[in-house]
Amino acid sequence: MGFGKHSSCSKISALVVDDDTIIQRIHRALLTKLGLEVNIAKNGKEALDLHRSGRSFDLIFMDMEMPTMDGPQATKELRAMGVQSIIIGVTSRDLDSEKQAFMAAGLNDCYTKPLTASKVGSLLQELKEKN
Repeated sequence: MGFGKHSSCSKISALVVDDDTIIQRIHRALLTKLGLEVNIAKNGKEALDLHRSGRSFDLIFMDMEMPTMDGPQATKELRAMGVQSIIIGVTSRDLDSEKQAFMAAGLNDCYTKPLTASKVGSLLQELKEKN
């Protein structure tokens, strides 16, 4: 149940980190439809707390701007804790400079909101090829 890298018969686990409840619902529905097990955190601090409690995830979809702890700070701290999950930044911002700054925090990639089946599908294919 969302404990990261485990046997091939297990579902891929995803953590959606976003303070917007509408985006949480949209992303949960899309990821669940694609066969992922989905967990939600409403800010970066909650994502860190989940990892500190022993949870791990194959994929983390991290919003850039959130209260309490934003995406870049949470991503830096997760990487400093040794988290090896694929972390995808998700932002409504479209400026390359802002995306590049977010990427520099330790993201694997950065997508514009909302997530789409084609974006996530290619990511899942990449994940399957690695395993």
